[in-house]
Amino acid sequence: MTNAARLRRYYRLHARIYDHTRWAFLFGRHGLPSALPHDLRPRRVLEVGCGTGAVLAGLARAFPQARLEGLDLSEEMLQVAQRRLAPLGDRVRLRQHRFGDPDPAQAPPDLVVFSYALSMFGPEASAAIRHAASLLPSQGCVAVVDFHDTPVPWFARWMEVNHVRMQAHLLPELRRSFHPTTDRVHRAYLGLWRWLTWVGRPAPQAVRNRCTWDSSSRAADSSSVLAERNA
Repeated sequence: MTNAARLRRYYRLHARIYDHTRWAFLFGRHGLPSALPHDLRPRRVLEVGCGTGAVLAGLARAFPQARLEGLDLSEEMLQVAQRRLAPLGDRVRLRQHRFGDPDPAQAPPDLVVFSYALSMFGPEASAAIRHAASLLPSQGCVAVVDFHDTPVPWFARWMEVNHVRMQAHLLPELRRSFHPTTDRVHRAYLGLWRWLTWVGRPAPQAVRNRCTWDSSSRAADSSSVLAERNA
């Protein structure tokens, strides 16, 4: 089973309770707009792994001139987001799509947001970061809030059961693909885990090289998808 299929199955069960339970540990989501550069005036905002639309709603308030798009793997999560964001009308477009797959419908964004999404991408997180860099103009931004690491082995194992990887693996790739404007790591619950706030602009090589999924990840995932379809 692919990572995407596992996440779809997971959120089929969690979509109804997500907003009632995640407030206790998904820190920093609603403050993300305040971490962005003051001169940023995005016309198009893309959130990858938009879930129930809570972060998109905040971005809509922060950038009233922007059009917003949310991608997610889970149909059930997108249904919740659709209800939440309905008052925004056609300013918001929500789609069930795997980030990094060919996407002719994708309009170039000025801001790409990952809110507690990259830590669930498994081995594809690095490729997703590079792909985000390839989509952005030189003055565009990526904004990330996510889990960073934990010194507690049992907690790390429990988070892996919930498809979250907490191995301090996101910051090195972010620093390779972007120049930071905000780079912070915060402690939660007296250090049980740490979470990060990251904002950056694409590094020059990321703008020049239109990066996509690396060939090995793409080939491996294609085989898994074919196996899924034939099952």
